Amino acid sequence: MFKIIANKKFLKFVFVFIAIYLFCYYGTLFITGLAVPGGYYSPFVKKYFDIAAWLRTSIIWGTKYVVSFFGTDTVRENEYVLRKVGGRGVRIVYACLGFAIMSFWVAYTVASSAKIKVKLYWLFFGLFLLWVINVVRISLVLASANKAWRFPFGLDHHTWFNIIAYLSIFIMIYFYEKNIKNNTLET
Repeated sequence: MFKIIANKKFLKFVFVFIAIYLFCYYGTLFITGLAVPGGYYSPFVKKYFDIAAWLRTSIIWGTKYVVSFFGTDTVRENEYVLRKVGGRGVRIVYACLGFAIMSFWVAYTVASSAKIKVKLYWLFFGLFLLWVINVVRISLVLASANKAWRFPFGLDHHTWFNIIAYLSIFIMIYFYEKNIKNNTLET
């Protein structure tokens, strides 16, 4: 136990990881709070920095594309809702966007000891993979709402998303660390 505490490289990783995670997670909450009318609303932030709306829109359009590939026509009713034409829809709110999971991945890659080029590659690859997992999840939620499917083991779609996303992150961490180790041995 004391060897871990004495390991300055590990302590630096933990400190940077926690700091970046908190900055990303609470930073997105802060920005989102400024972009929503009421309270400390900022039209400037809403227009130029509303990352929650950008991410929600990309997930809705991604879902629309995926379900259309399988022959389902959809309509975007408003900023939050995607509906099957003549059927049920899904409402994508802040909790559906996956900021906590994305913050975890950003914090891990930034805190690692890899070179900046490697960090950036893995950072964007991981964020894209998490976005794809979320689009697939929302597509399945839309299909299940219209076909009366149930999610396995009585778990809701948020829980399944977390399980699959964190499992994917741990797999990415394995390959990320392997990549860092192989690049270190070559130099």
